[in-house]
Amino acid sequence: MNFYGTPSNEPSPQPGSGSTGPEALKDSREEQVKLESMQGKKSSSLVDIREEESEGGSRRLSLPGLLSQVSPRLLRKVGRAKMRTVALTPTYSGEADALLPSLRTEVWSWGRGKDGQLGHGDVLPRLQPLCVKSLDGKEVIHISAGGHHSLALTAKSQVYSWGSNIFGQLGHTNSPTTVPRLAKVCGDGVWSTAAGSDYSLFLADEEDFQPGLYYCGQETTTDNLTESNCSKSPVLLLSCSKIGYISNVIAGGDNCLVLVDKNIMGYIASLHELASTERRFYFRLSEIKSQVLRPLLGLDNLGSANTIQLLQEMASRFSKLCYLIGQHGASLSSFLHGVKEARSLAILKHSSLFLDSYTEYCTSITNFLVMGGFMLLAKPAIDFLSKSQELLQKLSEYNEENLQLVDVLNALFFMPFGRLHDYARTLLKLATCFEVASPEYQKLQDSSSCYESLAVHLGRKRKEAEYTLSFWKTFPGKMTDSLRKPDRRLICESSNRGLSLQHAGRFSVNWFILFNDALVHAQFSTHHIFALSTLWVEALSEEAGNVNGLKITTPEEQFVLLSSTPQEKTKWLRAISQAVDQALKGTSDIILYGAGGNVPRQEPPISRSAKYVFYKDPRFKDAVYDGRWLSGKPHGRGILKWADGRMYSGTFRTGLEDGYGEYRVPNKILNKDDHYVGYWKEGKMCGHGVYSYATGEVYEGCFQDNMRHGHGLLRSGKLTSSSPSMFIGQWTMDKKSGYGVFDDITRGEKYMGMWQDDLCQGNGVVVTQFGLYYEGAFSTNKMMGTGILLSEDDTVYEGEFSDNWTLSGKGTLTLPNGDYIEGLFSGEWGSGIKITGTYFKPSLYESEKDKPKTLRKLGILAVPPDEKWKAVFEECWNQLGCESPGQGDRWKAWDNIAVALTTNRRQHKDSPELLSRSHTQTLESLEFIPQHIGAFTLEKYESIKKYLIKACDTPLHPLGKLVETLVAVYRMTYVGVGANRRLLQEAVREIKSYLKRIFQLVRFLFPDLPEEGSTIPFQPTEIKGRRSFCSGKSDSRSESPEPGYVVTSFGLLLPVLLPRLYPPLFMLYALDNEREEDVYWECVLRLNKQTDMALLSFLGVQVKFWPGTVSILGESRKVSSNTKDACFASAVECLQQISTTFTPADKLKVIQQTFEEISQNVLESLQEDFLWSMDDLFPVFLYVVLRARIRNLGSEVHLIEDLMDPYLQHGEQGIMFTTLKACYYQIQHEKLT
Repeated sequence: MNFYGTPSNEPSPQPGSGSTGPEALKDSREEQVKLESMQGKKSSSLVDIREEESEGGSRRLSLPGLLSQVSPRLLRKVGRAKMRTVALTPTYSGEADALLPSLRTEVWSWGRGKDGQLGHGDVLPRLQPLCVKSLDGKEVIHISAGGHHSLALTAKSQVYSWGSNIFGQLGHTNSPTTVPRLAKVCGDGVWSTAAGSDYSLFLADEEDFQPGLYYCGQETTTDNLTESNCSKSPVLLLSCSKIGYISNVIAGGDNCLVLVDKNIMGYIASLHELASTERRFYFRLSEIKSQVLRPLLGLDNLGSANTIQLLQEMASRFSKLCYLIGQHGASLSSFLHGVKEARSLAILKHSSLFLDSYTEYCTSITNFLVMGGFMLLAKPAIDFLSKSQELLQKLSEYNEENLQLVDVLNALFFMPFGRLHDYARTLLKLATCFEVASPEYQKLQDSSSCYESLAVHLGRKRKEAEYTLSFWKTFPGKMTDSLRKPDRRLICESSNRGLSLQHAGRFSVNWFILFNDALVHAQFSTHHIFALSTLWVEALSEEAGNVNGLKITTPEEQFVLLSSTPQEKTKWLRAISQAVDQALKGTSDIILYGAGGNVPRQEPPISRSAKYVFYKDPRFKDAVYDGRWLSGKPHGRGILKWADGRMYSGTFRTGLEDGYGEYRVPNKILNKDDHYVGYWKEGKMCGHGVYSYATGEVYEGCFQDNMRHGHGLLRSGKLTSSSPSMFIGQWTMDKKSGYGVFDDITRGEKYMGMWQDDLCQGNGVVVTQFGLYYEGAFSTNKMMGTGILLSEDDTVYEGEFSDNWTLSGKGTLTLPNGDYIEGLFSGEWGSGIKITGTYFKPSLYESEKDKPKTLRKLGILAVPPDEKWKAVFEECWNQLGCESPGQGDRWKAWDNIAVALTTNRRQHKDSPELLSRSHTQTLESLEFIPQHIGAFTLEKYESIKKYLIKACDTPLHPLGKLVETLVAVYRMTYVGVGANRRLLQEAVREIKSYLKRIFQLVRFLFPDLPEEGSTIPFQPTEIKGRRSFCSGKSDSRSESPEPGYVVTSFGLLLPVLLPRLYPPLFMLYALDNEREEDVYWECVLRLNKQTDMALLSFLGVQVKFWPGTVSILGESRKVSSNTKDACFASAVECLQQISTTFTPADKLKVIQQTFEEISQNVLESLQEDFLWSMDDLFPVFLYVVLRARIRNLGSEVHLIEDLMDPYLQHGEQGIMFTTLKACYYQIQHEKLT
């Protein structure tokens, strides 16, 4: 857009246009309008002025008559003259445009146009609004419409007028004009206009800032109404000037009105002064922009791209500031028309806009100055500057003779900062018009201080820039190029030999230069730059012998500077500390407004955040670190990126990765990353972590010294890939070593056994998806040595092996029917076996003994349960601070638990999965350690039990983590291919081993807890008289033989562990008892077809125990021969709950409740006391078991038998359980009639 300046094609006044009579003007009107129409077509000024001029030049050259006379050289020159376009009109400035009047305006007009008053260059009427193109970019801020003419006021206090000029109402002597022309008003600057029927009024500033009213147009005197005079050029109405400060002027038909303010205590005068000076200031800035900046930007050979960029940046900031001043001038003009409340002043209300714009402009111009911009400009611009010397001096207000062009430019572009002092002074003047206690006074006073402080601060910035520039002039050339930066300022340097390097060579030259962003150490032709953000300085104590020593620490260097005097030492220490502090805060461009520049001196922090590129350290060479530092070392959270693409993000400690972090290593061959998330120690992976390899493998477990070490899980491939497999177990120095489970999903095999150097070595068990089971010795990944092999049909081979599934040597092969062969075997199982030996057909009696004997041997050649998962338990003991199980300080263990909970909780805060509210409450309750003083009671036992349940509920607690890991390994072992009935006893033994080892941990944490099998005596209050089920007498003894509660690992830990391990374990029971349960179920289904009475009679239940009435849906009904599923219904329902419980203790309680329900039912029907005998009880219970229809009753029975507390076997619950077991076997062998 065209920014400023009058159109160059303004025509000269027409001869005869000075005639006063309207008729004389009408004669030439037609002609004049045609001429204007032609010009109107050219007056669209949406393009840049320079472009317009150059286009005009080329248009003129291209006229047919001229072209032949123009030399090619001249044509080339004209081609070159086309300037580089730089947008000096600022783009949308957001906040400023939202808060202040915009200067990017358009004028639209419509209606009658016979006098050209619409401004479109013709005399046609317009029914639709149309934009007046020639006013585009003129920054019109006010328009007035008269009878037959129009006025437009611009931000630069210029007035454009068009339309009828019969009475000279347009303010210029041109005949009527159909396009806007500049009116000539004498005052300093017009800021308000009004248009009457045939006259115009202009409100302009006079010398003393008091507004003067100018008038042009028809003058009608009261004495003689018929005689009319007209004023062709605006004249000052002196009578109006005497009445005071005019704030507004309004024009009607033949009358006009002015509003005048009373100037109380100089308040109004100060406001007019502010507005008037602001408008003049804007005019001046606009002139500098259009007449100096614009031509400068258009010059060729302005130097390097960097200089041009800095000049353009300065120009754009200058334009932005200029535009803001223009907006402010416009806003002050409208402010003077209004209420004039001090608090509504833009420089008060939106002071940050002004402060920021001035600061930004200062930054760009000082940067330009430091890079020697004005000196570089002087050379290419010499012609332009020498021609415009008078203009430059006028604009910069420099009156001295023989001034250098560079100084004039310098003064010109630093001129705007003087305006800040004017703001401060005017605001202070305004403040004196209010009472000291008033909020207005305080606000004006504070704002005045702000502007004054900024003016002082920016003055200081200028001095710094000039000091830096003079330094670059004296500095050696080559180093200047590499060190000189636009925003780099010199603070001090050691050319006076005030500072030297300790232990420097005799002839070495060491020069230290302190900039606002770096300390430079220069030696002969080389130099080294130390960024201030990663520089630590401290004064050395005098005891060390370094009286005037300063110790400088950087990430990769440490050296001592010796100063010549204590004053020099203090000077440098203070300068470096202050520079470091400013570099860290980034406060060099920000001041405490109103603080008068007294910024408190502060020591820079030892711990800080900064970015640094390593250049020396072999491990971090060329790596970029961004994060926290402590005394020269990365310490705290940070991100480290190596040149080869590796990246670590996490915590550091004294310069090394330590704590929790994420690490990525690019794999160039696969074009993917290796990715590790977990714990580090002293720069190495150490502790728990997850490593995802680029190949697709994922390892989750423990690390030590960057190697897999301890317990871990390795997943290879996905189910769809070529070799999916899973290994969970112990690792030593990156190799599988110790006990582990390997699940080869492709081959459908699972190995559970010992490893060494990544190979199966030692005892182990293999199960396959086809039901094969091998147990025995392995060597270098092969079955080698003694072993037992069972097939799905119970064929058993026991003997020597030489390879996988390959028999070789002595052995015994037992067939499912009990026959067996002893001898020498060779060949692969399933592919034909060569046998040399004896075939035995034992008698029937023998086979009964022999067959179970072979199966009874299962588990002997497997890994003992206590040898399994040692690494998991060792890890838990280590977390508690014990080197070996049970060896350590208990209080230290509790401290470690507290630390683990807090650390993990903090870790979880950063993770996306937020802790649930219940989880948080659990963690809070775990912070209290159960304390036990005095004798150990059942209450204390219960409190330990509660603590354990909570601890095992969260993986953030070491015990919870242990249980979670054990559950994971157990499921890995016994799910999938591992769900093999032969593994049942192995699975049960493993659970018992877990209980034993966890109990040892619990007893270490709670030493008061009695050892396994000890009894906690009941308190007298806890012994309640209870009716014995079988004897009927009141019995004060519990189920155990001696009074009291027996402490066992089963009772304490099974409630925590078994619910989590139940699914895989119960599956094994179901598979193992499949055949006998099928027989039992068939019998249950058949017997349940009978009615209640028929079944009770069939089972031999005594008639007196038969219920006479039953309750069906709350109604009492008599039992008839057709009644079904109604007798002992409550007992049946009770027994069915056995499938919904997990632990044997809970299942036994269900059985006990079932017996109590049966007794209750019988008591109701007999209505007298009685004692059960087993002969009476068994048939009734058998009826209830049949009616309960429990599908996997055999599995339930065997599970209870294997895992019930040993001390319960001989008590009351033991007897009841035996009864249930007897019922199960009875049903299987029931002869159905």
